[in-house]
Amino acid sequence: MVVMRRMPANRRLSTMITMGRRVDGQLRALARLLAAFHERCATSPEIAQAGSLATLDALWRESLTGLAPFRGTLIDADVVDEIGRLALRYLAGRAPLLAERQRAGRIRDGHGDLLADDIYCLDDGPRVLDCIEFDRRLRLGDVLGDVAFLAMDLERLDVPEAAEKFLSWYGEFSAETHPPSLQHLYIAYRALVRAKVSCIRARQGAPEAARQARKLAAIALGHLRRGRIRLVLVGGLPGTGKSTLAGKLADAEDGWVLLRSDVVRKELAGLPADAHVPAGLFEGHYDAQATDATYTELLRRASHAMERGENVVLDASWSTAGYRTAAARLAEQTATDLVELRCVTSPEVAAARIARRAAVGEDPSDATLAVHQALAARAQPWPTAGVIQTAVPIGEALLAAQRHVNSVYR
Repeated sequence: MVVMRRMPANRRLSTMITMGRRVDGQLRALARLLAAFHERCATSPEIAQAGSLATLDALWRESLTGLAPFRGTLIDADVVDEIGRLALRYLAGRAPLLAERQRAGRIRDGHGDLLADDIYCLDDGPRVLDCIEFDRRLRLGDVLGDVAFLAMDLERLDVPEAAEKFLSWYGEFSAETHPPSLQHLYIAYRALVRAKVSCIRARQGAPEAARQARKLAAIALGHLRRGRIRLVLVGGLPGTGKSTLAGKLADAEDGWVLLRSDVVRKELAGLPADAHVPAGLFEGHYDAQATDATYTELLRRASHAMERGENVVLDASWSTAGYRTAAARLAEQTATDLVELRCVTSPEVAAARIARRAAVGEDPSDATLAVHQALAARAQPWPTAGVIQTAVPIGEALLAAQRHVNSVYR
């Protein structure tokens, strides 16, 4: 005999949220439950294929094809097109990230349908219903994609802050780490799938389904925009504040990698970062060979990070067009948006900053006023860069840089 227990409707997670009840404790308990569940879920080389680039690309294309009949009617054509372009572009450059997720055992036979309507928050802990049984293929995937399903649904219910907390708690309990961009991709995918379902329901006459479809498409597009990978070149002459701006820009964003030419240059020369060995331009660790090696290594490290879903800020002078061309080529190869920023200030301000930096002696840069002047005489035109005036307070310069970063959009 099978005994079934009726779940109390007022303890359904979606109901509690729409009633305005706080659910932080319940979501934290749910995150712990799912982390333990995923640890027990099966994985194998066969299952791991569900997280491959080929599989994910096919899933996205399948969902986009399914949405095509509603493009331009229920959902704006521009929205559908941008979703497809951003998702496929992200995947095209992230094969190493996806392969690492496979090798790490992150692809599991999981739940596959984590919706707030099917979760009940009882006094003795959460209950999760309706694991997909009819199609094993729909259960297979990255554990991040599993929890992204619920995160998407929480956003649909207008509690995005709850979604962020839930994902943070899941990371805490599972020790699962990932670049934020991958999280955005999976939330977007779940939203797109649900948007397609809502479109079908709308065609069948379901009230509010068309509005839900547009809302879900907007969630998908928003996450894909936030998940774009960018390579930001922050350049300028010594003393123009490029290193300060680059550091502030990387710190202000979520998980952006900062690479400084001054630090890499000294590493390659076998010098500690805090060692100070002043040299003229084209001398010592500033000679042409050392500079070539520095930019080559900067771009190598940037490539490694971007292929793994990280945004990268590269702090260097970028005064030579050839190095900028190499960076642009790398951005194209890794399906990354290239952003170019050139810091400028008056010669007097730059000279004062160089003198102050030398007096304090804590910055890795060894550039002197003579290096500044020599670079100024040789710097090649940089017409593709956004000009950032750094004589203003750093907060203003940072806002100007962020506006430019967000305006560069492929």
